[in-house]
Amino acid sequence: MSSQPRIRIAATVLALALTSLSTAPTAFAASPPELTNGFYVDPDSTVLQWADANPQDGRSSAIRTSIGQQPMARWFGSWSGTIGTATGAYVGAADYHNKLPIMVAYNIAGRDACGGHSGGGAGSVDAYNTWIASFAGGIADRPAIVILEPDALGDFDCMSSSQVGDRQNMLINAIAQFNAQAPNTWTYLDAGNPGWVDAATMAQRLNAAGLQNAHGFSLNISNFHNNAENTAYGNAVNAELNSRFGYTKPYVIDSSRNANGNSSTPWCNPGGQKIGSSSQYGEGAEMLLWIKTPGESDGDCGVGLGSTAGAFLPQVAYDMIYGY
Repeated sequence: MSSQPRIRIAATVLALALTSLSTAPTAFAASPPELTNGFYVDPDSTVLQWADANPQDGRSSAIRTSIGQQPMARWFGSWSGTIGTATGAYVGAADYHNKLPIMVAYNIAGRDACGGHSGGGAGSVDAYNTWIASFAGGIADRPAIVILEPDALGDFDCMSSSQVGDRQNMLINAIAQFNAQAPNTWTYLDAGNPGWVDAATMAQRLNAAGLQNAHGFSLNISNFHNNAENTAYGNAVNAELNSRFGYTKPYVIDSSRNANGNSSTPWCNPGGQKIGSSSQYGEGAEMLLWIKTPGESDGDCGVGLGSTAGAFLPQVAYDMIYGY
């Protein structure tokens, strides 16, 4: 498929904006969803890699259809190689098909300092600032959604005030890089989940990390809280933002694994969970998105005992399709 559909859409938007100048005082730029036609399905996800390698497995067809063929996020970190090249290739492929890619930046210095299952990240503040600038530069002016550093604002309890300050500054700089280099990207600063940090505290942390200059915030990444709980929490965070700082922001919910979830569900590889609503606009939030891949381990815990974070577990994926 050629890239002409998006070019035609962009040209139409530009033409309409130009013809309206004589009657309207302000012309508004098209949003990433308006510049594309639906979400991008990652053809090289760990799910499809497993399905391609195991076509005779009795679970393969269900896993391919119910998970692998759904639009979900590609995560980028130290494993991604030269980051600008990696993000550029990914958004380029999505752009070729006129689709909107969902991306996660997951490389902040001191990542998962308190939880530990996904520890690591860039080796220093300067290294992270260089990495995230290249991440944004690779996207350039092509449409994208970027979830910025899951857990980064929830993971404060074991950090010193100096480390917290460094983290806030890294996020402020990251948002600035996307605004400067990737003007057609919607950036969402991660705000944890309803069971982690109270809404008032999270609103304060979001504001201190530069949320006012981001498009919005994200909820429930790699967690299991249902959509109603997340919507209530997102609205509470916005109420705090409005009362304290005078603004609100749209938010997105990770719905990839939350169909059976609630406030009592353990966070790390709990059994009996089920895939949730597919990526879509609306439903109480700005978007529901599959951000964590169903079937990928949260770490050496629960039904993923003996695995490492990010490893694909086909039986866990299969069980999650049916809610076993």
